Amino acid sequence: MKYNFDELICRKHTDALKIEALAPRWGRTDLLPMWVADMDFKTPDFIVEAMKKRMACEIFGYTSKPDSWYDAIISWQARKHQWTIEKEMISFVPGVVPALAMAVQAFTERGEKVMIQQPVYNPFAQVIRNNHRELVNCPLELKEGQYHINFDVFEERIKGCKLFLFCHPHNPGGRVWTREELQKVAAICAQNNVIVVADEIHADLTLASYEHIPFASVSEEAAQLSVVFASPSKAFNMAGLATSYAVIANPSLRRRFESYVEGNELAAGNVFAFNTVVAAYSEGEEWLQQMLNYVEENINYLVGYVKEHLPQLKVIVPQASYLVFIDFGALHLSQKELVALCTDKAHLALNDGSIYGEEGKGYMRINLACPRSVVKQALIQLKEALDSSDNQKVF
Repeated sequence: MKYNFDELICRKHTDALKIEALAPRWGRTDLLPMWVADMDFKTPDFIVEAMKKRMACEIFGYTSKPDSWYDAIISWQARKHQWTIEKEMISFVPGVVPALAMAVQAFTERGEKVMIQQPVYNPFAQVIRNNHRELVNCPLELKEGQYHINFDVFEERIKGCKLFLFCHPHNPGGRVWTREELQKVAAICAQNNVIVVADEIHADLTLASYEHIPFASVSEEAAQLSVVFASPSKAFNMAGLATSYAVIANPSLRRRFESYVEGNELAAGNVFAFNTVVAAYSEGEEWLQQMLNYVEENINYLVGYVKEHLPQLKVIVPQASYLVFIDFGALHLSQKELVALCTDKAHLALNDGSIYGEEGKGYMRINLACPRSVVKQALIQLKEALDSSDNQKVF
């Protein structure tokens, strides 16, 4: 079946955060919303059908975890990522961000150190600070257009930390970490008795020519010191359904984490939390491949357009995900001026790069999981903003 990703879907009056948050966040509603990380493509038909089938029984009571849910996860991870896991390793979580907060609370005490690598998805810092832990930053280094880990700095900064929150693949930079890099991270963390929490929610958005390798699969020590969070929600555009799960090989870590989750009554899923995962992982490979091909074409279009028409900008070309981090540093604007340029002049709702840490200043993040006509319009608006005489005065 050929899927149509060019179709424009109206999301108004659906309580979509991407639309409804424009006025409170930006003070206006006349913006192309290309910020929050969900897609403007239709959620796949096989997921919608699974929901309709469940809705045929018009009772929406408490829901148990069927064996088919565990089987679908085990099979998907084996087929897609060559990762062998077992049923007892899998736990439901009500979302990866809540799960990050749960991990911080389950594995550390107030005042203890937790390390992250900025620029990184902003809830990483939030769950550390909001839970009164000490944030340790080991900044990523940008070399030849991609982020890299400085392992000398990593080895120094990890000392004294209890936990490392690892964004794998990376958001907002889209970096897919190599087996060698993952093995180094595991070895250093093992030497320092640090638990690794790997956020792998973008794993299934890995683009052609790259391979996502689950962190826990690279060595036995990686398996024994890690907690992996995953979900089909990003890849199959069902972020509102709370379909995330944890995979924890180490029985001791698993007991600590599950004890916290169950103790706070957070282990039960909603009525669509399990059957939609089964549908995605059982029927979704063809849709996913077509979607990734389309997104990669969107990325290539943006890269080519910027090179030809906006040469003052630099694009970090993602190896995974539909999110693209763009460097506006050559414009020599303050972050406030940069946000104003994109919002008030270009009429775009993008993510302010500074929310990902000090290292994100001068950057903006754009979401390309949308019809190509929207990407083209966004780039035209950005070019017009940069070309306008008013903006020349700002520069």
